[in-house]
Amino acid sequence: MSFERVGIIGDVHAEADRLEIALHFLQKERVECILCVGDIVDGQGSVDKCCELLRESNAITVRGNHDRWFMEASMRNLPEATRLADVNDRSQTFIKSLSATQVLETVAGRLLLCHGLAENDMQRLTPDDYGYALQVIEELHTLIHTQEYKFIVNGHTHRRMVRQFTHLTVINVGTLYYAHEPCIALANFRAGNVQFYDFQKDYLVQRGEPAKLQ
Repeated sequence: MSFERVGIIGDVHAEADRLEIALHFLQKERVECILCVGDIVDGQGSVDKCCELLRESNAITVRGNHDRWFMEASMRNLPEATRLADVNDRSQTFIKSLSATQVLETVAGRLLLCHGLAENDMQRLTPDDYGYALQVIEELHTLIHTQEYKFIVNGHTHRRMVRQFTHLTVINVGTLYYAHEPCIALANFRAGNVQFYDFQKDYLVQRGEPAKLQ
């Protein structure tokens, strides 16, 4: 199936209330599928509720670096770190089942869903990366060179972005995390645009005009 309109949710970080609002909003918008870039754990809210919401909505979700650390029981000295004892068995099974990447077909070309870039869940790409900062991102150059994907949907940086690289467009929807301008996005691959929506307390508002896709 080739998707036309998809909802995109960035790094979750246990923001169960915002996740519920986002999923309800996107379902009302009648998107064909919902994508989530992971980092479900490590935050102030309920990881169990987040996992249940993602599972119930059939969101296509990949594993973030925080989810990997959680399952490895590493980096648990981080602020707001989730521990295995904090999460029920059903949620642990859900997080453990997540893969690093997922591939989807859109009406405008193939899409790679990941957390960082491709299999590297720690690779950062921000709107401010130019020159040498771009030259050293091997995963980006491989993705551009192979031309296997038209779109990358990723996260990790908590910074929203739609950025064009020759034959590749990278879409980062940011995060649900309360301290980093929480938002979501709706991508319309038929119309060739991405619309961001900001959280205002318990509802979402459109932010500016849609960003154009190449």
